[in-house]
Amino acid sequence: MKKTIIYWFRNDLRLHDNAALYQACQDAQCVLPVFIFDPASMQTIPGINVPKIGEHRMRFLLESVADLRRSLRKKGSDLLIRTGDPSQVLAELARQHQASAIYAGQEATPEEIRLEEQVQQALQPLGAQLNLFWMLSLYHLDDLPFDVSEIPDAYRDFRKGCEKQATVRDEVPLPSLPALPKIEVGLMPTLKILGIRPQKTDQRAVIQFVGGETAALHRLEAYFWERDQLRHYKHTRNQLLGEDYSSKFSAWLANGSLSPRRVYWEVRRYEAEQKKNISTYWLIFELIWRDYFRFQAARQGHRMFQARGPRNVPTSGWEKDYDRFAKWAAGQTGIPFVDANMRELNATGFMSNRGRQNVASFLLHRGEKPDLSVWWPWGAAYLEGLLIDYDPASNWGNWNMVAEVGMDAHGDRYFNIYTQATHYDPQGEYVKHWCPELEHVPADRLHLLSLNSTQDLASWGVELGVTYPFPLVNPIKWTRRKQEPDAD
Repeated sequence: MKKTIIYWFRNDLRLHDNAALYQACQDAQCVLPVFIFDPASMQTIPGINVPKIGEHRMRFLLESVADLRRSLRKKGSDLLIRTGDPSQVLAELARQHQASAIYAGQEATPEEIRLEEQVQQALQPLGAQLNLFWMLSLYHLDDLPFDVSEIPDAYRDFRKGCEKQATVRDEVPLPSLPALPKIEVGLMPTLKILGIRPQKTDQRAVIQFVGGETAALHRLEAYFWERDQLRHYKHTRNQLLGEDYSSKFSAWLANGSLSPRRVYWEVRRYEAEQKKNISTYWLIFELIWRDYFRFQAARQGHRMFQARGPRNVPTSGWEKDYDRFAKWAAGQTGIPFVDANMRELNATGFMSNRGRQNVASFLLHRGEKPDLSVWWPWGAAYLEGLLIDYDPASNWGNWNMVAEVGMDAHGDRYFNIYTQATHYDPQGEYVKHWCPELEHVPADRLHLLSLNSTQDLASWGVELGVTYPFPLVNPIKWTRRKQEPDAD
């Protein structure tokens, strides 16, 4: 009888550099690739009434899974599509096909680890094993110069240790997939079937993200080689408008449509064939940040997802003020730079890294420099539901840092919104792109909008409280001014 292995696709929706899938094809005569839509991943997040995976990320996931199925079919195989509790679905597949093992990518965060444990428990009565492969980071877990329990607190120390003492492995070859036996492969669900109301694509998006390995590899080719944008990455990565101001690889990296090692080795090829500079280094620098958060998640477990964080910081001063939170989430804070970023997120499922740090800082900062002082886990959970490039370690790790509860306590994480806005959006192009009601406001008056006189506001077609919200905080605190100008 042919040896059968079930390959469970999770956050590794690709054929290139897929060590677990390659090994499954080496170890068995019959490989059953499967992707499972888990209803538990679509539940509503308590407290803020938003789904754990919203329309934008689910659309991107559906596109990614559909692309994976097409790629498998071209290789003579197929992708089984199932919906349900993964532990029960996998156990039933193993029973039906007498599979000896399930192969899958290994995760680092608590919910995903708990699911792995449930799968293993469900397989035990069948005598089947769950074999997990670490393959979601740039550096392999076994190649780190320190044990997971001793991951350095500071990113700087983690990065220097990896750069000096670890190497990035070569990619594994593409697998040779055996043909599937006669089996019902299942239909791809739609947003509607999954209970999600589709929205029209917002044409203001800086890039129309398409899910899947095919689109990921095309983006890599276009960004590095066709448009030669890697050359300028370090100097453009914090811009806010335009398809190529940053690599935009994060969405494909998040669900594994793109391997971080593929990006790394393409950078090295670019350096050899085109140019080595600060920008090529900086893209790898950012990939190492992603590794830092993933390995910190493996070290910290549940603490990364709790308000007190890994350093057990007191939570006094953060308030569960839903009204302030809802206005922040809707892009109705009366602070143009914050609102523009939140509106982009809501409309497209994407926000720049610069924007994420600013909106997080504005939501959560308390104490001597308070902004909204809202319970920060609400903000992290809100982005979890909307971001197409959501991965738990990077999202919650970044919120840990801005909230100053994470292990890397280096530096003040407070963002002066006015300084940030004038530096990164000096002409107000980004704000006006997402807040068109402010299109006639002069650039030098835009970012402190509420400090303008009512007459000036009216001349620009703005009436606070009517066409644009009153600010939730007084922006004068971000300036050197002693008092507000006469409102008349």
